[in-house]
This record gives sequence, structure tokens and C-alpha cells, in this order.
Amino acid sequence: MIHETVEEFAAALPPRRAVAGLDFGDKTIGVAVSDRMLSVGTPLETIRRDKFTTDAARLLDILTAREIGGIVLGLPRNMDGSEGPRCQKTRAFARNLSRLTELPITYWDERLSTVAAERALLEADTSRKRRAEVIDHVAASYILQGALDRLAHLKVQSDG
Repeated sequence: MIHETVEEFAAALPPRRAVAGLDFGDKTIGVAVSDRMLSVGTPLETIRRDKFTTDAARLLDILTAREIGGIVLGLPRNMDGSEGPRCQKTRAFARNLSRLTELPITYWDERLSTVAAERALLEADTSRKRRAEVIDHVAASYILQGALDRLAHLKVQSDG
């Protein structure tokens, strides 16, 4: 099921299960995963896009193997906050994916996630070739970490 807010998503998450973050692009899908405590997002891999059924099968394999409890999908809003064609493609992917899994899915504003990932890789003195290989799943970890931080904030509020 797709949840428009992180609050709804948090309520739907099973306890002590990791969450996956996805950076969905035209050519690749960056994948990151959290720990079971939902505190840290770690880059995992980049899936080279083929067709939806192939992409979804690979993604579902990862989700099953990692015992993932929910999916955070980066939503590429325009800088003014509006939604353009890339958001529409991302939402269509989420709708199609939700037909194949019971896992809760939510969106996270991914503006500047790739810029932040690129900056971190440059600071780590990563070669241009290596940056091209890892940028998408590093960006996915930035998306995931933003959502994890929000989930932690919600938990603190509900515990307090």
C-alpha cells in the first residue's frame, strides 16, 4: 500500500524490520537499506533498468533476502516543490510495485540528494569512474536517511 505521508508509513511498518530506500531513475534504481533499528541507511547496489518486470523481480529478491519491512521511494520534485514528469514516472513505478508486494511504500522528497551524494564522494576523493558506479545507491542512502531521521523524530514525539 502506498502512504502519502511518513506518519502513515510509520504506522504501517512491521516492528524490527529494515527499510529500503530507492532512487528511481530512467536508467538505474539505486538501492539502500537500513538496519533493523531504523537508525542508519547504507548504500547497497544499483540496479540497471531493463523493463518493469525484470527490475521489479530483482528488487523483490533484494527486499525478501534482506527481510525488508517497507520502501521509501525518492520523489524528484522540482526545486519549487511542484511535481513534473519525473514525479509522475516515480508514482507510476510505485503503483506498479504496490501490485506485487504488500510492503508499505512512501515517498521522500529527494531534492538535492544526488548533489549531496556527489559532494560526499568528491570529498572522499572517489574517482570519476567509481562515482559513476555508486552515485545512485549513495543517493538512495541519502533519501533513506532523511526518512529514517523523520521516523526517529516521530518516535521521540510519540514516546514523549
